[in-house]
Amino acid sequence: MINKILIANRGEIACRVIRTARRLGIATVAVYSDADAKSLHVRQADEAVHIGGNASADSYLRIDNILDAIEQTGADAVHPGFGFLSENAQFAQALSDAGITFIGPGIRAIEIMGDKIESKKLAESAGVSTVPGHPDAMASADEAYEVAKQIGCPVMLKASAGGGGKGMRVASTLEAVKDGFIAAQNEARTAFGDDRVFVEKFIEQPRHIEIQLIADAHGNCVYLGERECSIQRRHQKVIEEAPSSFISPRTRTAMGEQAVALAAAVDYQSAGTVEFIVDAQENFFFLEMNTRLQVEHPVTECVTGVDLVELMISVADGQVLPLVQSDVKINGWSFEARVYAEDPDRGFLPSTGRVTHYAPPSTIATQSGAYTRVDTGIDAGGEIPLFYDPMIAKLVTWAPDRQQAIEHMQDAIDAYRIRGVQSNLSFLSALFAHPALQAGDLTTGFIDDHFPHGFSSATFESDALDALPLVAAWIEWRTRLRDREMVDAPLVATSSVMAAIAMSDTHATNSGTAEPHSDADHSDEHLCVFEGDTQYDISMNKLAAIDTDWQPGDWIFHGTIDDLALHVAVERVGNQWRLSQGGAVRHYTVLDSHVAALMHHMPVKESQDMSRYLLSPMPGLLMKVLVAEGDAVTAGQDLAIIEAMKMENTLSALVDGKVSKIVAAVGDSLAVDAVIIEFE
Repeated sequence: MINKILIANRGEIACRVIRTARRLGIATVAVYSDADAKSLHVRQADEAVHIGGNASADSYLRIDNILDAIEQTGADAVHPGFGFLSENAQFAQALSDAGITFIGPGIRAIEIMGDKIESKKLAESAGVSTVPGHPDAMASADEAYEVAKQIGCPVMLKASAGGGGKGMRVASTLEAVKDGFIAAQNEARTAFGDDRVFVEKFIEQPRHIEIQLIADAHGNCVYLGERECSIQRRHQKVIEEAPSSFISPRTRTAMGEQAVALAAAVDYQSAGTVEFIVDAQENFFFLEMNTRLQVEHPVTECVTGVDLVELMISVADGQVLPLVQSDVKINGWSFEARVYAEDPDRGFLPSTGRVTHYAPPSTIATQSGAYTRVDTGIDAGGEIPLFYDPMIAKLVTWAPDRQQAIEHMQDAIDAYRIRGVQSNLSFLSALFAHPALQAGDLTTGFIDDHFPHGFSSATFESDALDALPLVAAWIEWRTRLRDREMVDAPLVATSSVMAAIAMSDTHATNSGTAEPHSDADHSDEHLCVFEGDTQYDISMNKLAAIDTDWQPGDWIFHGTIDDLALHVAVERVGNQWRLSQGGAVRHYTVLDSHVAALMHHMPVKESQDMSRYLLSPMPGLLMKVLVAEGDAVTAGQDLAIIEAMKMENTLSALVDGKVSKIVAAVGDSLAVDAVIIEFE
């Protein structure tokens, strides 16, 4: 019987395991690095042990330190979460040697399925449909070229030990194969210490569909439906859903049965996921098997009603699975959106630092039964460190049908408040508002196809964008009314057009809206709303069309304007209102008309010319400088490589120029906007 579980992980997945273990009455032990000393998972566990320095290699990847933590605390089982040591056969063997239960599959399954080449061979022998390609790793870029020539482009160059989108390149032409091979090999060597790369056919118009399964030590294995994971950026999943709107019941059964056959071939025991690539005709091909809990497992839990962590614990404890295949029913629809600490307006650069404000959306179910689930390892005051994956949370919704699940997700995104670091919430909102996503018209190229030039919340146009200036005027009016009621401020009461109307010719309804008296006409009185150089004159009488219970300090404006339902995120930034809706983010300044008339007299502050400098766009480690002092550079030329949050980021020249000085040295830890190179 398992009595105490050490979680060899961090962040949201550690908190997720702790939640189930606590419900089962099992004690938990957290481990933490220097950077995570005050993290949420450390505070939630029954015990916590320090295991090393900031870098993963000095802490979460230190098998010896984790074994020491097990000995210190008397833990009798280990849950590895995902990432880090979760698919490390050496770690599983060390636990076995120490007599510790590993809450995961057997060592043979980890070894075979952790090798993309060997796993493909086993899949073929088990009767699983596989992608055409060469069965062995390539010895050189030239050999990769010859194999690609035989298979036909496009091809995928994929690291054998890869994962999380690393060590993968698509070559659309033969000319791109050699460079892609070298890039995939270098990235794989850095990330995994294994530079083997193989070549396979790249399936065009592909969907990424995966089958969740759970197997015990008594020969029982069931599959729990599929997940659609097609919306990806740089091969990293962004949005997942269960079930898939594309897969037919017949295909679901065929994929599920092949996944179970593959599990049987390696005597699989635990939760695992078999990933497939599926073409437009529902032909499916084996990609890989993940011998661990997946990041996106919550959507499966939502539609099946099972707790996968609980099942993993019971299987590891030697118990028989409590369900058979006929017990598995798909109920409703669920989406997961990965909330990352990254700035979509700056090319999705990672964002680190302290989370100053954190408030997730409500998890209370609606009358229809729709609900929100938030799996996170962050709370207010927490840190997003430089050293690990930048995920803040997994935002999950469930509803009786797909459209309701989308709408509930849109409301949840608008209600999510994260400040202190940048987040990708605006981009997620834009994705869920996109007609193709709503129609279920998905491929793994969704983001590249629909956002070919990147994403900018400042220029993205949501469906309700035209209503935002009116919302800005209304919340400014309501804030001024609050100020007049709370403070004896003659300037507010007499010089503010809105306050004057509030005192003399309007009254507040129960919902907080302003209604002009019928005997007064103030259509010529207005507020001026500025958004950049654009000015909107908002008539006072127009505010009567707004119905809302918004109050100053509320983060979300819920209401209607001329029967248009709106959910707008609201934030006061200096003298402006920052409004976010449907992926669009705008900043509005609201002024009385007589003040607005003087605006053109205000001097405009000139921005400092920074074109002579290459600045670090993110905190990170300077890995390479690709030019030397005195070199002439051209626009688009690569200048330096920065590593941040396990990813390499290449910085390029914006304009032609000449390098006058290399300011930073390789190995330097760079802050945001640190100068790397100066130009003449």
